[in-house]
Formats: sequence, structure tokens, C-alpha cells
Amino acid sequence: MPSSKPASKPKFHRVILKISGEALRQPHKGDSIDNAKLTTICKEIKAAHRLGVQIGIVVGGGNIFRGLAGERLSGVDRTTGDHMGMLATIINGLALMDCLEKLGVATRVQSAITVAKFAEPFILRRAVRHMEKKRVVIFVAGTGNPYFSTDTTAALRANEIGAEILLKGTKVDGIYDKDPVKHKDAKRYTKLPFMEALRRRLCIMDSTAFSLCMDNRLPILVFDLNKPGNIRKALMGKRIGTLVQED
Repeated sequence: MPSSKPASKPKFHRVILKISGEALRQPHKGDSIDNAKLTTICKEIKAAHRLGVQIGIVVGGGNIFRGLAGERLSGVDRTTGDHMGMLATIINGLALMDCLEKLGVATRVQSAITVAKFAEPFILRRAVRHMEKKRVVIFVAGTGNPYFSTDTTAALRANEIGAEILLKGTKVDGIYDKDPVKHKDAKRYTKLPFMEALRRRLCIMDSTAFSLCMDNRLPILVFDLNKPGNIRKALMGKRIGTLVQED
């Protein structure tokens, strides 16, 4: 009888997926959260979750309010603006939770600030236990402190929970040596050492987030979130996007 090949297994056991708030918005439309985009992303997460990988999600709030932009455009105090941005991430996290639960994916939301009626407090051991019980955990409200981005939150949570990689879903298919929109000859990197990224001053994440990953040898995969199947491919170790890791 012909031997059957064993099913391929995911490369990673536990990951953090960073999703920007803007990923939930439909360009050129007024809605902060577009139901079609939300559903598409959640279906992709569900397909990835079925691989058996433990998934934590950090979601931004830029589709609703961004603290730094609020200070510049509307004169809102930076600290107040960042607090408003934290609340925006809670709204997005609840939207992701609702959609995932409707798709049959057990989900928990953990917040860095106290909102007991909407989410659990962030407790590391509880978050890890949820993941071990095959629940997706959505981390909201950033770090709970102003002046820190959700990229920094993603790097922090990834290190805290012992994730093997930080997956950063974006609207582009990786990291380029220059803006691919403005320059047709822009080169996309497939792999990039941390120090090379620093030397070239490539804007992958803010400096705090990047340092957290580099100092703790946590790889970062930057990939196109909008391309169907990419989250699953990332978990399977397929060559997509740009992998930033220790040389």
C-alpha cells in the first residue's frame, strides 16, 4: 500500500499577531470598523487557529483615535489622547472578539486598564492558561501607559507570554529599502538582521518595540495581512513578507 505523507505541522507553537486599527477600516469610507474587513480578518485568524497554534492578538486603535495625531490635529493633550487611543483599542478588541466567537473561536479579551464590565485584567498566567486551553487572547489598552505604541505592546506581550515570533500584519508585503509607492525600483528584503535594519534606519516598528525584540532575540515577520492565507502561511513557516531576526 502507498505510504501516506504525514500532515505538515506549523512551525510555531505560540505567537503574537499585531493588527493595526487601520486594518479594520475600509479605505475611503466613513465607518471606523468595516464589517466585511473585520469578518475577513477573523476568518483568516480562525483558519490559522485550527492549526493548533496558540495565538495572542494585539490590536491598535488608529481607525478610531490616535493619541499623537490627536495632539497635532486637534490640540488634545498627549497623555489624554493616548488614554483615548487605549479606549479605541478596547472597542476594536471587542469587535474582534464578537466576530471570532460567532465563527466558533473561543476568545478572551484582556485589558491593561481596568474595564471589568468589558474585559478581564491582563494577568500573565491567566493569559497563558487561556492559550493552553485553545482560546485566542486579545490584548487591548496598550501597555496601560501613555507614550507607548501598540507595537511596543505587541513586543512586550510577545516576550511575556514566551511567543516564538511576532507577526506584524500590514498593508504591504514586507520591508523595502525605500518607499515602494514612490520608487518603482524599491527592493524588498526577504530576511534582515536586526543590526542591518538599524544601520539602514528602516522604520519597522518604533524604537522601543524594536529594541525589545532585538534584545530578547524575538523574530519579527512583517507581511501583507490583506492577502488571503498569509497568516496561515506565516505559521507554517512559508516564505512570505520579511523576516527580521538575529544575524
